[in-house]
Amino acid sequence: MSVEPVRVVLAGVHGHGRWHLDNLRRLADRGTVRLAGVCDTKPVDAAQLAGFGRPEQASRLAPLIRRTGAELVILATPIHTHAELGTEALRAGAHLLLEKPPAGSFADYTRLSEVVSSTGLACQVGFQSLGSAALPYLRELLAENGLGPVRGIGVAGAWARPAAYFERAPWAGKRRLNGIAVTDGALTNPFAHAIASALWLAGAEEPESLREIDVELYRVNPIEADDTSCVRLRVADGTVITVAVSMCADRRHEPAVVVHGQHGQAELTYTTDEVCLRRPGAPDQVTRHPRTDLLENLVEHIRDGTELLVPLQRTGAFMRVVDAVRRAAEPRPIAPVHLAGRNGGGRVLADIERLTRRSADNLAMFSELQVPWAPAEQVLRAGDREVAAYRWRPDPGLPPTVAPRPHLHTVRTLGGVEVSETGPVDHPHHLGVGVAVSDVDGTNFWGGRTYVRGQGPRWLDDHGSQRHLRFTRRESCGFTELLDWVDRDGRTVARERRTVIARRHQASRLPGCWELDFTFRLDAPGRAPLTIRSSHTKGRAGAGYGGFFWRAPASSIRRRVFTAEGDGEDAVNGAAADWVALSGTSPSGRAWTLIFTQSGPDRDRWFARERDYPGIGPGLAWERPLNTGSVTRRIRTVVADGRLDRRTVAALIRRTSER
Repeated sequence: MSVEPVRVVLAGVHGHGRWHLDNLRRLADRGTVRLAGVCDTKPVDAAQLAGFGRPEQASRLAPLIRRTGAELVILATPIHTHAELGTEALRAGAHLLLEKPPAGSFADYTRLSEVVSSTGLACQVGFQSLGSAALPYLRELLAENGLGPVRGIGVAGAWARPAAYFERAPWAGKRRLNGIAVTDGALTNPFAHAIASALWLAGAEEPESLREIDVELYRVNPIEADDTSCVRLRVADGTVITVAVSMCADRRHEPAVVVHGQHGQAELTYTTDEVCLRRPGAPDQVTRHPRTDLLENLVEHIRDGTELLVPLQRTGAFMRVVDAVRRAAEPRPIAPVHLAGRNGGGRVLADIERLTRRSADNLAMFSELQVPWAPAEQVLRAGDREVAAYRWRPDPGLPPTVAPRPHLHTVRTLGGVEVSETGPVDHPHHLGVGVAVSDVDGTNFWGGRTYVRGQGPRWLDDHGSQRHLRFTRRESCGFTELLDWVDRDGRTVARERRTVIARRHQASRLPGCWELDFTFRLDAPGRAPLTIRSSHTKGRAGAGYGGFFWRAPASSIRRRVFTAEGDGEDAVNGAAADWVALSGTSPSGRAWTLIFTQSGPDRDRWFARERDYPGIGPGLAWERPLNTGSVTRRIRTVVADGRLDRRTVAALIRRTSER
């Protein structure tokens, strides 16, 4: 019995839509489909539609679907239109083949998923690589423990793109367009198949299957989005996936998905459907696998219920990656000094193919590969303003006596006044804004001399350091980071989880005002509790420092520290106040104010300095040593332009506490 061909509307004919036209022509010749209509904002030349008869052309999708009776829509329109036009097609009664990425944001993906669920229609996402039989072959190999326990999956991709690639459409190379998320870029568009393939191999398809996402974005070209980037994912079962890609290579290098097992490697080249197995002492074994066309699979699903290969609901984890890219810090520009010339008008980044491969082999981010254009520094934004930089790998030239540690510097007001200082002459171990403790189980994590009861400050060989392990989340406004606190012999004394967020102070009517929200949790690495001491607990009166600490510039003049009840260092140091304010004026005459508050059930006394140098921080162990298996503190700091008085500060704090 003959079966009527499926009536199809192609939305988006120019650009990648041309590939779909060729595929439709192939299937139309076999009698599987019939092109009933094309939808585009620009008329389609008759030559492009040769062999299709006379498909109707229109610029509005839903009416075209209804007039033609289309059963299926191929949506090859710009990324930021996917959610709206996909919803329109589904509600008009058509199944959907949706180009990748499914949407520009996770919120748009969720809305589209709800429409798919409510209509009961099919939505297949155009990850063609997931139609390859190479993936089930590899997944079966891993299930049978053919490579032993899997250490991780690394992906490397380096392609060449001319300048015209980023000028082909108004949305190309954009992160947003007219306020709508586009999220174009190397990870989310050209190398989206690489991420999707790695996630599929790791069995991570649902949104909740990803426990951690860390993104680094860079750009060589003068665009808004990234053209060189990397991401590290940690799946719920602990499997690590890294993806390092670039569109700035000297030529096209076929991307590789490398599965690292204890007993060997499996490398998938998803563009050719080839798998290469490498085991010690054995020759490489290369196999090539067939691929199922996703449109054919969708047509079969419509006609006889064949299972979809890439239904929308199985791309949730990928969309979480897209959303992480959307929320990430703006791509860091790569200076021209690192380029190796041009290729066909496109910019070439020196050695990028080798770097992406090093990332895949070592499961490392660019910032972990000692790349000069990828420093270990994160810029933080409060709204649309850059307000701070976080240095998570201290300068290797720092001496051990400063207790090297990640820290924020430079921190600025919205007006651009510097309000932090690192490595000052008076106290070289004061490093911007961070966490420092003078004594954790006998190790000095503050830096400088150690106070010894009955002897005073002494230079001891007891300094530790804080080592960045990894970020579990990074966005333009902040991050969550894991660190180890290690002693001089490299032994882990404590483990820390640190979350830092910068935000505009919406509760304030002051134009120059933002807030730094800093939370840290210190945990003992074993069963024995941590013992935290300050110099005050050892006999040095008033030296209760240890914990969160903000070192302000010593060059500031007219310094003032005050609380709701008291003024001056003597009144504030050791006080159990609801808030502390520190103000000053830069050498150029620009005033600033910092307002510190503590949130949470545990509140510490304030350590405050104003005369010798300006610095503020709550002391974890002011009156007595703190013995604990875990300690958590949250400090919120309002950073304001201008010299604020007590009344204005009190009003700001009331509004802050109401949020």
